[in-house]
Amino acid sequence: MSDRTHISEPRRIFIDKQSPKAFHALVQVTEAVRATASEAGLDRTTVELINLRVSQLNGCAYCLDVHTKVALRAGESPRRLGTLSAWRDTGLFTDSERAALALAEATTDPANAAIQTSAYEAARQVLSEDQISAAIWVAVTINAFNRVSIMSKHPVQPLHDE
Repeated sequence: MSDRTHISEPRRIFIDKQSPKAFHALVQVTEAVRATASEAGLDRTTVELINLRVSQLNGCAYCLDVHTKVALRAGESPRRLGTLSAWRDTGLFTDSERAALALAEATTDPANAAIQTSAYEAARQVLSEDQISAAIWVAVTINAFNRVSIMSKHPVQPLHDE
């Protein structure tokens, strides 16, 4: 048995609770971004697909749990949610959704210039400039929330009816 199996992790600070003013400002940004997305014509399911894909890439269990529930309430199908991590390999997503997902991935991995160029080229074919901007802002904000939840180790609570 390795010594590493006995290392306990220190208790994390819920930074949203520790610094509520900063967290509230992030929530306000998200509300503005959600309004911007709506005004640009990005529907709620597309916004939630972005939130979920970015959370998959970042490995944020808490945000995956939250946004899966929101997506389902917004009318997203379990089948599409189940295949989201392999969206390029399915015919289940529209060209606009695919463009938004590519932008979200490029925003989450900003060091890869080739991915950014490819995502922008695809997006310009099917999204307006307002939609491109909104999709990127959605990805920026969920990336921030992912980091809050990951660094705080926000728990995913079991459902009582499971």
